[in-house]
Amino acid sequence: MKDEDSGNRLGGYLRARRELVSPAQAGLPPGGNRRVPGLRREEVALLAGVSADYYLRLERGRDKNPSPHVLESLARVLRLDDVERTYLLGLTATRPRAPRRKRPEHVPARVHELLAHLPIPAFVEGRAFDVLAANPMALALSPRLRPGENRLRSFFLDPEEQAFHQDWTKAAADFVATLRTTIGDDTDNPRFVELVGELALSSQRFRTLWARHDVRSLDGGTTTVNHPVVGELRLHRDKLAIDDVLLVVYYPDRNSDSDEKLRLVAALSATGPADTDSGAN
Repeated sequence: MKDEDSGNRLGGYLRARRELVSPAQAGLPPGGNRRVPGLRREEVALLAGVSADYYLRLERGRDKNPSPHVLESLARVLRLDDVERTYLLGLTATRPRAPRRKRPEHVPARVHELLAHLPIPAFVEGRAFDVLAANPMALALSPRLRPGENRLRSFFLDPEEQAFHQDWTKAAADFVATLRTTIGDDTDNPRFVELVGELALSSQRFRTLWARHDVRSLDGGTTTVNHPVVGELRLHRDKLAIDDVLLVVYYPDRNSDSDEKLRLVAALSATGPADTDSGAN
């Protein structure tokens, strides 16, 4: 977390995003002898209507309070979507950071009861994607959803989890972008520091994606996975906030091929032991 550790999150984000915009995308001729990927600093400054010296100060962390107008102009030049633009606006030092409450993540007792009654794969995750609780259907879908596992660690370091996702490459990019959005300004959180540090040391793909500074919201969506017994499953995913944790559910279209296959997964879960609690109540 180099940029975060140095306190220059704004500069790190601007640098990473301009390297992802080609001259053609910005309406500029490609030119020759370009020593950096994407746009040059002076090109971003010109297109955003600010001086090259001022933009250099922003990237180097010498000015941490650009106006909303400047940030909006930079967002336009860097081709940011709504999520990325909101993230950029939140990187300035114009607002005092609210203190974070340091307390263990807690799964309410009623959520354990809910998990036990849900006939679809469901589990509870914390902010760092730690699995805190899961129902038997979730475990039948994937043993990596067992309480105590970390979904991000499994995703990048477990070959079985990588084979589980039909489009692992896209899912990996989405996952890292979601992590950065989740972290926000909570960059000194020990759990996040530990997780990002471990993955940066262990996974080249994670390091590459982390350096892009992508941000994305993945509250819902549809994914295709390869179950080792029933084969391909197309499932919708929704995340529901409950107190300080998220309830995650997976479900197929009604009467679809995946619906029928998930019924087979349910039969498998009925024969195995329930494991719905990590011991934190």
